[in-house]
Amino acid sequence: MTDPTKRRTVRLTVAQAVVTYLSRQYSVADGERRRLIPAALGIFGHGNVAGLGQALDQLSDELPFVQGRNEQALVHIATAYAKASQRHATLAVTASIGPGALNMVTGAGLATVNRLPVLLLPGDTYATRHQGPVLQQLQHPVDADASVNDAFRPISRFFDRITRPEQLLTALPAAMRTLTDVDTGAVVVSLPQDIQSHAYDYPVEFFAERDWPIRRPAPDADEVAAVARMLAEAEKPLIIAGGGVVYSGATKELESLADAAGIPVAETFAGKGAVQCRAWWQLGGIGLEGTPAVNTLAAEADFVLTVGSRLTDFATASQSVFENPDVRFASINVNAHDTGRLGATGIVADAKRALAALTEAVRRDGTVTSPAWQAKTRSLDDQWQARRAAALDPNTPFDLAALPAESDVVPDTDALLTQGQLIGLLQEHAQPGDTIIAAAGGPPGDLQKVWDATEGRFAHLEFGFSCMGYELPAAIGVRFAVPDPSKRVLSLLGDGTFLMAPTELVTAAQEKLPVTIVIPENHGYQVIHRLQMMRSGREFGNEFRYREGGLHLAEAVGHPKPARLEGEYLQVDLVRTASGLGAHALRATTADEVRAALADTRDHEGPVVIVVPVIPHADLPGSGVWWDVAPAEVSEQESVARLRRQYEDGLASQRWYG
Repeated sequence: MTDPTKRRTVRLTVAQAVVTYLSRQYSVADGERRRLIPAALGIFGHGNVAGLGQALDQLSDELPFVQGRNEQALVHIATAYAKASQRHATLAVTASIGPGALNMVTGAGLATVNRLPVLLLPGDTYATRHQGPVLQQLQHPVDADASVNDAFRPISRFFDRITRPEQLLTALPAAMRTLTDVDTGAVVVSLPQDIQSHAYDYPVEFFAERDWPIRRPAPDADEVAAVARMLAEAEKPLIIAGGGVVYSGATKELESLADAAGIPVAETFAGKGAVQCRAWWQLGGIGLEGTPAVNTLAAEADFVLTVGSRLTDFATASQSVFENPDVRFASINVNAHDTGRLGATGIVADAKRALAALTEAVRRDGTVTSPAWQAKTRSLDDQWQARRAAALDPNTPFDLAALPAESDVVPDTDALLTQGQLIGLLQEHAQPGDTIIAAAGGPPGDLQKVWDATEGRFAHLEFGFSCMGYELPAAIGVRFAVPDPSKRVLSLLGDGTFLMAPTELVTAAQEKLPVTIVIPENHGYQVIHRLQMMRSGREFGNEFRYREGGLHLAEAVGHPKPARLEGEYLQVDLVRTASGLGAHALRATTADEVRAALADTRDHEGPVVIVVPVIPHADLPGSGVWWDVAPAEVSEQESVARLRRQYEDGLASQRWYG
């Protein structure tokens, strides 16, 4: 007979214990129970192959493993999976110590900035130090215990280094608690490579299945009443929907409030698609990449209610978009710090529960906006919709004479379409259940401005970190979360981003994942070229051009001045590049060719890349707002001095709120 005073144990290595524990953790939200971490991704090196590599091999039936090409991209996959899962699940990512671990730092920053859960398990240097300096060890002259993994500390929501096997007993539950918290982000459990293989007698109950609730904090009745009073007193109210609406699943509650009170609704990047029904009050993006209709209303609004948003620089046009001298702010957010932004009166609560309570109060009070405010909203939006339709129409040839005056050279390419017209074709093709993804450069701003993300056409815009290289692996993460092949997962990314990080196409091909990558080829980092022209008036180092003559770095008498990057556009075959990485790749130039490429590849099993040449410097209509990006205060170039004067005039529109 077993002595009840003796605790039952199981002897496992640290790595085996980690994998076993992760395979038995569940999240619970609104009655739905699901695996919190259903798989691991990674690349093995000497810092993790003998420990975590062995454990993942032995326990692969319990925690499947996905092989990747770049550690940063693997973190992006996990992050996108978490976002597409409404933060109810994520993936684990492992890497070797040194460069492999540091490759994950950018991905960790993106996750934490966007409050998205991801679990990172980097290898670390030997805890015993018996080996002395080996490959990839940081030998800090002052901090003897420092390793490269300490770089994760300032960008993680939780960090722990396991130097004893029994430390897992407290570290892993703390990690799970952070992953399921409302204020989540990157969770890093650093695992010295020797400790990974050390064994310990763990309590059996440590590996029992455990549920982690995703909480919905209830609103305080007094806070709801205060905001309801402010809304009743407002003559020109505006709602700004952020990512918190999406994560909370509060779309119907938001729609009910807007419909009941007749309040126009704008969306941030993360909040794109927060409103799913088409209604007169559903307006789209706000701020720097918003619509002129929304920004005009924001300038007049005397009351602004933000829901699940931090109101960052792009949304507020550098604190300049709200021009009404009497404007007041209120905010709904699960994070108390974010609730108080712009001096807002806050409801610290879950968006779904808070919106439901506020709607009840609004209906009880009979609060409804004036016919004049509703009429102005309709009129401005009607005007914008006409401009939007014209900009997206691929059947209207683009007039090169319409390029901005500061466009230094009329581009000579084979492009017939603008990026806006390409987006129009993608919009035409999109079906309910499809997801479009963008993260850096021009695509996320253009989608924020013109994409119709209603009626189940989802937009996955990562712009809290504007991270080039996110888009392609994000398609893999979204596809893991949305396995139904009838629902298309499409990433829109520029040629600059694609050339930076194309290699996860191999992973998509290896896993036979139906993802579509559409590349508008405009021969450069053109969105930064646009900003450069706006702030310095000269193109420099942003277009993909040959250097004529050569670059002579050695100092020598008689050498000519170095030639600038001002030759013809680079000849880069993106189709062959993508094809060589395992994708079904093709080039489409005309509108009909784009339509055919989209239709013919919709059911393709595996990754698809469609390269579409687009006219450089041909932008969508502007948003009509100012932005705080300062030209050089001192310059010998007259164009810079002129732009500096214009910038200083714009500073008068910037305001600060207590």
